[in-house]
Amino acid sequence: MIDNPLQEGTSEVNRSGRRHRVKVSADGRGVVSHAGTALLRELATETGLAGAVSGALLDTYRGLPLHMPGQVFADLAVAIADGADAVSGIGVLRDRQALFGPVASMPTAWRLLDRIDEPHLERVRAARTAARERAWAGGAAPQGSGELRIDFDATISIAFSEKENAAATWKKTFGFHPLLAFLDRPEVAGGEALAGLLRAGSAGSNTAADHVQLLGMALAALPAHARPRPGDPAGPRVLARSDSAGATHAFAAACRTRGVEFSFGFPVDQRVQNAVGLIPPECWHPAIEDGDELREGAWVAEATGMVDLSAWPEGSRLVLRKERPHPGAQLTFTDVDGHRITAFLTDTRPGVICGQAAGLELRHRQHARVEDRIREGKAAGLRAFPCRGWQENRAWLEAVLAAADLICWAKLICFAHVPSLARCEIAAFRYRVLHAAAQITRSARRTCLRIDRTWRWAAHIAEGFHRLRTAFA
Repeated sequence: MIDNPLQEGTSEVNRSGRRHRVKVSADGRGVVSHAGTALLRELATETGLAGAVSGALLDTYRGLPLHMPGQVFADLAVAIADGADAVSGIGVLRDRQALFGPVASMPTAWRLLDRIDEPHLERVRAARTAARERAWAGGAAPQGSGELRIDFDATISIAFSEKENAAATWKKTFGFHPLLAFLDRPEVAGGEALAGLLRAGSAGSNTAADHVQLLGMALAALPAHARPRPGDPAGPRVLARSDSAGATHAFAAACRTRGVEFSFGFPVDQRVQNAVGLIPPECWHPAIEDGDELREGAWVAEATGMVDLSAWPEGSRLVLRKERPHPGAQLTFTDVDGHRITAFLTDTRPGVICGQAAGLELRHRQHARVEDRIREGKAAGLRAFPCRGWQENRAWLEAVLAAADLICWAKLICFAHVPSLARCEIAAFRYRVLHAAAQITRSARRTCLRIDRTWRWAAHIAEGFHRLRTAFA
């Protein structure tokens, strides 16, 4: 618009547009983007992830490699955290050698994945466990003496080309059906990726043998002091949570054998529907939310003695919840008197969890957070597997899990005091931290990384580096 109606000439809009037009040239020096990824790369070094993976894979080389395999694996995990969905994504670090130094090329990263066969994959997993133990010692350990909650769930990863063991899925798509285990870390609205089992697309959702195998892998991924000790009531308490796909007798028995409590979704069959109608109104108690607030329109009751549970481990308990469906929701044949009915099975003893049945129901309902972990995982390498070979894709999955761990540990160690960074999802974390711009300067034989001071989170990123180095000093 024109500020002065008597003024002649071109309108303010056009003049303003020309005034804000910047001159563009390609002669900038010392400028680097994706500066925040240096934090994850340094974290991979400080936790010993890079060194431990190098020790696991060095015997696959004839001599000393130019790029240590652990550093290549760590760089690939950092690139995945930064948004890479293929091996070529390692170029995001290679293109910034002023910040990262020499970085392996894409063919080198491909060859690394090809070297990780079954025996070496076990070694890489052991290296990740050692890194987790050091990360926990550096400040990423769960606070307090409460139970550790491991969430099990499967997802579909679409394959858009012919890949080994890719197959039709139960969703009428084509690809893989990996089964995953995450350690719930609600303090940062995230989770540690303990283990993952890559499976063909035709794998079943409730295959007990896969759940049992993944349980062993997840427990092995915990630091030794955090693993349950069967028969020792003073040992760490670990809970396995799953939807009804995990509610198999074999999985429940495996949990009991390993000293792990369980909380499984239970199918709402005719027995459960009959039990709902037999429970007196006074036995239904209001469901609760975090902070002991009541959940409006939802009630909980225990139905252990009303359904035959003799085939399940001794002490198993059945808890039901009925809830009014939200407006517009379609009722199903399992609904009773207009209420949505859900059920779960647990072997947690009475009095262990506050709130009795309502507390148990809240704890099981929080299993839904694993859907967020998988959704974020699909934004960080889990959406599709880039390799044609089965073994290479299994190695890629391990790098994806390592990337999830690095992000979670960075939030816990570096940004726990900044809720906007500790509790944000992966897309926001990339925008706020990983993709920050900076300038590289050198003085007094020191290289300095100067985060753009106009960036809203610049001070927090700089403090995050200091917290990381203090934690592992």
